[in-house]
Formats: sequence, structure tokens, C-alpha cells
Amino acid sequence: MATKLSTLVDLAGGRLENADRSQDLLIHDIGLDSSRLPEGGLFAALPGTRTHGARYAHNTPAAAILSDETGAKILREQGDTRPVIIVEDVRAILGVLAAEIYQHPSREFTLIGITGTSGKTTTSYLLEAGLRKAGCSVGLIGTTGTRINGNPVDTPLTTPEAPMLQHLFRHMADSGVTHVVMEVSSHALALGRVDGSAFDVAVFSNLSQDHLDFHPTMEDYFEAKARFFHPASSVRAQHSIICVDDDWGQRMADIAIDPLRVSGGPQHHEANIWVSDVEVEPQGGQNFLLHLGAQELPVHMPLPGAFNITNAALALATAATVGADVAAVASGIAEVAVPGRMERIDQGQDFIAVVDYAHKPAAVAAVLDTLRKQTEKRIGIVLGAGGDRDKAKRPMMGEAAAQRADLVIISDDNPRTEDPATIREAVAAGARQVHQGAEIRIIGDRHKAIRELVAWAQPGDAVIVAGKGHETGQLIGTTTHHFDDREEMRTALELRGFQAATGKED
Repeated sequence: MATKLSTLVDLAGGRLENADRSQDLLIHDIGLDSSRLPEGGLFAALPGTRTHGARYAHNTPAAAILSDETGAKILREQGDTRPVIIVEDVRAILGVLAAEIYQHPSREFTLIGITGTSGKTTTSYLLEAGLRKAGCSVGLIGTTGTRINGNPVDTPLTTPEAPMLQHLFRHMADSGVTHVVMEVSSHALALGRVDGSAFDVAVFSNLSQDHLDFHPTMEDYFEAKARFFHPASSVRAQHSIICVDDDWGQRMADIAIDPLRVSGGPQHHEANIWVSDVEVEPQGGQNFLLHLGAQELPVHMPLPGAFNITNAALALATAATVGADVAAVASGIAEVAVPGRMERIDQGQDFIAVVDYAHKPAAVAAVLDTLRKQTEKRIGIVLGAGGDRDKAKRPMMGEAAAQRADLVIISDDNPRTEDPATIREAVAAGARQVHQGAEIRIIGDRHKAIRELVAWAQPGDAVIVAGKGHETGQLIGTTTHHFDDREEMRTALELRGFQAATGKED
């Protein structure tokens, strides 16, 4: 597997230095990490916020370098004589070049991308479980990691950088994967990480305030997502599936070409697929009837929350679009569990204990509304907000919590390099705006906050630790410390004398 350097120059629309086109090197790999790229590779030297990647070119045995004018100047100053492809914007053509080098692997399987503020991870898990139940070989790429048929593959980002993504696609194609389900973040769309990928289906779940540290406005955030659906976009999928239960979804459906419109309710905005006859079980599981064209399909959803019914409807609509056995997919959904998403922690206690990834205002509201339907007694929550991220959402999160809970304990999430007390106070300021709202406590130490929450709970109550979900680390400063909300919840329950049932088999 190799690509001629001259082919890459033509694709990039760039200028070649330090080489004659007739010499035509063969390029086998492409990457951004100078320490990991093998011989015969193309090193992509990008400008960074602190330094330029070209300064690290000497660390790599790459056969050639891809960079911009600034990077080319640095390479000349360093006396580097390897061939250089010079372009105006490296990131803009990185995905296309990576796809070419790895021989367009995404054309060899069905590629499904899921975007939206909330629901990406759960919908991807539902699809993975359902498609595997239907006999497909499935790759999964997302927030909780990357897997091939359930086996973990190491990747660092929700949507990996373009070279790593295309390399991963090649690995999946060579492994016989038939369907790849991936979360596609707004960062990935805006930064071109999925460029060069041939998407069969694009799914849109919803849009609410998040990532306004990266996007200057909600409109910019929406436009980044719309790259997945706009007719003129280079990454537009062949088929669009859009939840039309909010205004953003309706706008997105108006942009897309002949989209499949999905609603998590009985009927809404002329949806093609909708839900009716919802029944909630005592432990939070749900049964509903999915209207899929002329077909009516009974579905069991083991996860609580109206938003998870919508996620299931999106997953089933996608399965139908790619020609999978929808009934088999539904049976796979009935068995699914998603780490850190409305995950019940059961140690035999007489109250509900849940861990969830909710870390934005709409998600906090949704999980608390779900718990309110499961208990007639009190609700308590531990939450915080991440540092070095969207600051505007912090008071909104506190307000959403105080409007719905009886106790709000504001603690540290991942403060990163910000002052944790400043973050906590911003969340608390929003909570205090609620007239006759919840009792508010501020406990910076997340260990102590979770234990105090569990100590507060009485029979019939419900408590939730929100924000980190599946994460197993807490980022303080620039150091990640081991921290798992699920472990902490279990420990807090044990301190109150609740022990998980155990048994032995002969």
C-alpha cells in the first residue's frame, strides 16, 4: 500500500520543494506525531498555538514533509533537504491526503456518523449492540473509546485526527468490519478530521449550549454540525437522519437533502418515524411502539429517560436505512448498557443511585426530569463544571439543577488550569437565582461531596452524580488523578453499610 508523492502534490494543490516529480517517492503512512511516524511516511507539520510542528521534523524518519509556508521556512533554516509539499492550509487537505494514502478504506464498509450535543454516545452504543445482534461486524469510535466487535483499540480523541482516523479505518476494513459507527464532534467537523471519509449515513440528535469556548456563538456551533448535512459539503453523507424535536433539528432538516425525520414523541413536525405507547417500568426501563413507515415495532429500552427513547428511535431509523434487520437490532438494544449514562449503582440500598455524564444545562435538566418520574420523594445531585471550557454554561447548569433537585452539591469536575473555587462559584451563582430552589452546598473535594450526597439520601429518594460519567480520571492543573464517580458512589454506599450481593458457583 503506497501512494506516489506526485499524486499527493496534485491532490493538495501544493508546491513541491527539494524534489523532482520524476523521482516520485512512494509514501506509505501519514501522521502528526514526529516520534511515531515510520520510515516511508509523510510528516504533517501543522502550526500550533505555541510552536510549529516543523520544528520537530528532525525527530522523524519520514520520507517527506507536508507543511505551510511558515513550516517550509523553518525546515530551510534547519537545513532539512527532504521533499516538502507546501500548501496554504495543512489541516484543510490532511483528511483527503490521508484517505488517499490508506486507499480510501471508508468506501469498504458502511460508515455511520452521529453528531449533536447530547445522545451521541448512547445512540452509537445502541447501534453497535443492535447491528452486532443482526450479524454485522461492527467498529465503534467515540467518547468512551474505540472497539472492533467489542475489543478495545487505543485512540486518544472522540474523533481522532484525520491521519489516525484513516489509519484506523484501514485497520477496520482489513479486519473484515462491515459497519463503523462513530461519534462526530463539532470540533472534528470544524477542524477537518473527518474530511476524506465516505459517510453513508449522518445522524443529528439535538443542539444545546456547549463548546462555546471553541465556537464563538451557537450559530457557529450549528454551522459546524451542518457541514455533515449541507448539500455542498465535501463530507455530506448519502443519507441524513435528523431528530426534529427541537428548533435546531427542524433547521437542520431544512438544510439536508430528503432527510429522514425522527421524533421521540407520538407525532411531531411531520416526522417519518415516531414513537407512541410509552410505558415506564418501576426500575426505569421503558417499552414503546416505534412507527417506522408502515411498520409498527415494539421496543424495549433498558435505559431510563425520554431522551433515551429518542436515541433508540434514531438508532433503529439508522438500522433501517442501512438495510439491517430492524427487529434483530431492537433485540440487541434491549440488552444494551452504556457506561456512565444513567448508570444505576446498586448495593442493595433503599434509594436510587445513578451516575451520568451530564455536563451541560440541557443534559442536567433531562437527567433530573427522568429521576423525578422515578421517585415521589427527594432528589439530590453532585455536579460541577469543567475548567478551561465554556464559561457561560456554568450558571445555567446550576440553575437547571436547583430548579429540579432538593439538594445541589457543587463540587469540582475537571478544573484543569482554572481556579476551582471560581468555577464552583459560577455554578452556585446560577443555582442561587432560583427562587425557593434547592438547598445548595459547596464541597470542592469530589470524594467528600459524593459521600455527603449518599449520607443525605433516605428511603425512596434518588441521588445522582453528574458530569464525569464513564471517566476514570480527574484533571487538576495539568495532572490527571485517578477518579471514577462509579467507584466513589459504591464506596459511599459501603460506608453506609450497603453491600452488593455476591454469590459463588460450584
